[in-house]
Amino acid sequence: MTITGDTNARLSRRELLSVAGAIIPVALVAVPGMALAQETATAPEAAPIAAAQQFSFDLLTEEMRLLSAQPHVTSPAPEGFLGDLDYDDYRLIRFRDASARWVDEKTRFRLAAFHMGWLFPEPVRLFEVTGGTASELLFSTDDFEYLNDLATRVPEHAELPGVAGFRLNHPLNRPDKWDELVAFVGASYFRALGRGSAYGLSARGLALNTATAQGEEFPRFSRFYMERDTAGSDSITVYAALESPSVTGAYRFVTTPGTETVMDVTCRLFFRQDVAELGIAPLTSMFLFSEKNRSEFDDYRPNVHDSDGLRIVRADGDVIWRPLNNPPRLTGSYFSEVAPRRFGLHQRDRSFDSYQDTGARYERRPSLDIEPVGDWGKGNVRLVEIPSDLEANDNIVAYWVPEAPAKAGDAREFAYRMHWGDLAHDSGEPLAYVFETRSGHGGFAGVEAQQGTRKFVVDYRGGMIGPLDGDTKLDSVVTIANGEVTSKVLEKIAGTDIWRLVIDIAAEDDAVVELSAHLAGFDRRLTEIWLYQWINAK
Repeated sequence: MTITGDTNARLSRRELLSVAGAIIPVALVAVPGMALAQETATAPEAAPIAAAQQFSFDLLTEEMRLLSAQPHVTSPAPEGFLGDLDYDDYRLIRFRDASARWVDEKTRFRLAAFHMGWLFPEPVRLFEVTGGTASELLFSTDDFEYLNDLATRVPEHAELPGVAGFRLNHPLNRPDKWDELVAFVGASYFRALGRGSAYGLSARGLALNTATAQGEEFPRFSRFYMERDTAGSDSITVYAALESPSVTGAYRFVTTPGTETVMDVTCRLFFRQDVAELGIAPLTSMFLFSEKNRSEFDDYRPNVHDSDGLRIVRADGDVIWRPLNNPPRLTGSYFSEVAPRRFGLHQRDRSFDSYQDTGARYERRPSLDIEPVGDWGKGNVRLVEIPSDLEANDNIVAYWVPEAPAKAGDAREFAYRMHWGDLAHDSGEPLAYVFETRSGHGGFAGVEAQQGTRKFVVDYRGGMIGPLDGDTKLDSVVTIANGEVTSKVLEKIAGTDIWRLVIDIAAEDDAVVELSAHLAGFDRRLTEIWLYQWINAK
């Protein structure tokens, strides 16, 4: 779910991605014997076929630099049947498995396309790079299956002017099964999977003016260039051209699948206009409820979220864990950093019992870390949280904001490594991690709750404190802004490696309270730094 902007801004990322290519199967049956009626359909005008041309990342970079000096141009609305497609029509379109590219070649990747039209009116063009030469991959209506009466409105053998995006399949989980690995579709959105994962959060190429007074702008990837190693390598390189009114860019993604799928990203940006807030390596996810706010939802499931926390590994090795919120109003939090080691959105709870959803399987949603390459200097990790009452809305956004604002004529380059997968906490790490955050009314059980109070229960697990006896003297370091800590209690839960910190706070009506807590002892910090924001809304 996004905040302001053009048509795409009013659509959820889940809507954009799930309907494209029918990632979620739909029970639709084609009518037997249905014939194609060419007299009722208009073939789309195909884009001019690009002649094979020399290609390199540097050549694409120079092209996008020159393009940034020209006004932004959008493609005209598609005509014919592409312009007539609506939501119901789009759900009746499937890419034919037999049309996948590279099926009969010695490669560990296969490519399929998403159909353009409906939410995806602008054509995206795909190219294959071989030996430094790029040749266009062309698609027609023969590559897609059109179910039910839609088949009567689609011309046969019609060349398409482009596609909406693409997906890559790879034997990720089993050598005999071609699993979906990565998908690029809609604006600059994309997502990937680690071994055993199910699709959840997404990434974007760039965020511009998210949740600002200027209104969000959504750049789009207009062209992709695929370069694969025909010798059977487990890596594939995808290049992309990014365009919007404010910026152009050249991107390179080197994807290596595995238990943790890694994408090495380089982006080179050229600014046509000033940008109020530049978001590098943006992540988009969903958080509806958990143990912190479940009382607001009448739902049999204990938790519903794609991600449950923002994790930042600071330059000095300290780790911040900020549990996600579904706030009463839009909020934005800035975490000032200098050259952070990592930041990302995590799905930390991997137990089915915590979700009880046999369809969504939230326990399998991947976490995603951004590992900056090179010195990113000063800046902020920004977290945007948007109120939501539906799990179909992606209401969480996180990205890096460089200290220096982007101005017209600027050129910037960023490199980073993306880690997709479970990203399980390393049991050998010395710092205990935040295992769970719970909250409820403040005060004592059995006593009527007082207005303006709240209780927070933070469980720290593992690390150096896990084996310690409950009689060990540890310090609970709690700080608060815009509120008052009325009590705090620290104890070890018998028979576990968990230490529980219980904090009661009080605040004025409508106060935005910022909390921080960690455990210390032996002259050192022993846990992650737990941060939380509570809005004492009436």
